[in-house]
Amino acid sequence: MEKSIKMIIALIIFLLAGVGITVMVSNNRNNTEKITIIATNFPAYDFARAVAGETAEIKMLINPGVEMHDFEPTPGDIIDIKNSELFIYTGGESDEWIEDILGDINANKTRLFRMMDAVKIVEEEAIEGMEDAEESGETEYDEHIWTSLRNAEKIVDRIKDELIEISPENKSVFEENAKNYTEKLAELDSEFQEIVANGKRDVIVFGDRFPFRYFVDDYGLDYFAAFPGCSEQTEASNKTIAFLVDKIKTEKIPVVFKVEMSSGKIAETIANETGAEILTFNSAHNISAEDFKSGLTYAKIMKNNTEVLQKALEQ
Repeated sequence: MEKSIKMIIALIIFLLAGVGITVMVSNNRNNTEKITIIATNFPAYDFARAVAGETAEIKMLINPGVEMHDFEPTPGDIIDIKNSELFIYTGGESDEWIEDILGDINANKTRLFRMMDAVKIVEEEAIEGMEDAEESGETEYDEHIWTSLRNAEKIVDRIKDELIEISPENKSVFEENAKNYTEKLAELDSEFQEIVANGKRDVIVFGDRFPFRYFVDDYGLDYFAAFPGCSEQTEASNKTIAFLVDKIKTEKIPVVFKVEMSSGKIAETIANETGAEILTFNSAHNISAEDFKSGLTYAKIMKNNTEVLQKALEQ
């Protein structure tokens, strides 16, 4: 009830803010001003930052250090979206609230880019050993598309196209920035391919949620984890922990992974039983306030992931 009231208030403010003259993005914007971009999460923010460079002012809706699955927009967030020239969002379960406001956004003023439209999406799966493996229900699609570097390249290219539509006079800037960034992503993709090709094993274990379906599909890796990527569970049963412990012992896996901003309790329990080293594999869903302030990028996060994956596969 409280959440519904918040959304009603937010929508009222959103609609009231719409009173006034709208501006056509492509034709009448003041080209001396910076492009206004709103991005829901860190990958969208970083991709837009990389392509737009100094031509844009970019706001990330979710605050650094906050779990995206718990995010609720404020009335101010909704107004910012309505007043932006480009709104970038994923389009998955975490963005369900966006469906309630899309119809009220002036398409002549704000371009909308749903990142899941740029790539081939897959269903979220619950595999053997997971807490949710026996559950059934409506089909849900895995929203963590950016964990694939190849998907990231496609998304960056689409953001470039959106920005060119908004500010064609900066076309060469956007094209050059996108080219430089996608080349960097392609280099990281090649590095991951080499690590997997030279690995002693092709299976990884997460004592945590698993938002890396697109990543493992790219490199033909097998995985086991406590929960699916968007699971809200934080406590694993003894049965699940025992299953993961057995996998690590049987496969002689030297590393148990946890994800960023996780308590790591499940991984600690597994490590105590197996002697495996606990390492963080970062999904880049969000970053800490300190890392955000320091300018950490998606590419740097994925570079760090190459190092921990190498330890997991080659030891």
